[in-house]
Amino acid sequence: MKTLFVSLLLTSAMLVTLTACNKDDDPSPVNTFVLVHGAWQAPYAWQYVKSQLEQKGQKVVVVELPGHGADKTPPATLTMDVYRDKVISAINNIQGNVILVGHSMGGVVVTATAEKIPTRINKLVYIGAFLPANGQSLLALASTDSTSLLGPALVPSADNLTLGIKPESLIPIFIQDGSDAVKKLVVDNYQPEPAIPFTNPVTLTAANFGKVNKYYVHTAQDHAVGLPLQKRMVAAAGIKKTYTLNSSHCPFLSMPDQVTTVLMDIGNAPQ
Repeated sequence: MKTLFVSLLLTSAMLVTLTACNKDDDPSPVNTFVLVHGAWQAPYAWQYVKSQLEQKGQKVVVVELPGHGADKTPPATLTMDVYRDKVISAINNIQGNVILVGHSMGGVVVTATAEKIPTRINKLVYIGAFLPANGQSLLALASTDSTSLLGPALVPSADNLTLGIKPESLIPIFIQDGSDAVKKLVVDNYQPEPAIPFTNPVTLTAANFGKVNKYYVHTAQDHAVGLPLQKRMVAAAGIKKTYTLNSSHCPFLSMPDQVTTVLMDIGNAPQ
């Protein structure tokens, strides 16, 4: 009996030690990531990264921009300010500050958001994203992109309120490096994009947007937002903290593990 009692005590001590060691082995702080999708996409695009971040103990909120996914807001009513306010509303429902992540057109959205609520954003992350300067619109930036395949593939609607993409161009532009499954995901979820927000310039100040801690994740094989444009935008914004993924425009679909690793690294980085 005495031997059994001692054995139980030793087993309990070992479990306590192992638990303590496991905690020490995972020093990652718990961050709240707010993920904003780009044009011609919707929250589905973040599903793999969201799942992986949550498995690592992080909190994740994916914003569905109006007029995308299941949201049927009429395109005539949409502006960049409407997108911005949807993200602000999501952040206002979160306790504490966030790491705000924008992809593609979502880069303009998170930029406008950071201007309005800079103190709520610990870190601002761009992934293959448009990064405007004060007074710039997405359209103004895109018109300088000589390597993008997007322009010739656009198909405006009769009323010019939405922009479609030629079906044969969808995969080459967005996810040429993806598996058959994720390529199908992109095609199945495709819908025309509201056009008006592309033309809306953003107003930025050094006192607000200028003070937010920024990171840029380059997508080196990007056929939608070309790498030369990405680098010009990063230089203009003075961002020094960058990563590069050898990916298409949508690395969160083609290489979600690497995107999760980068986001965790940013989350663990000192403020």
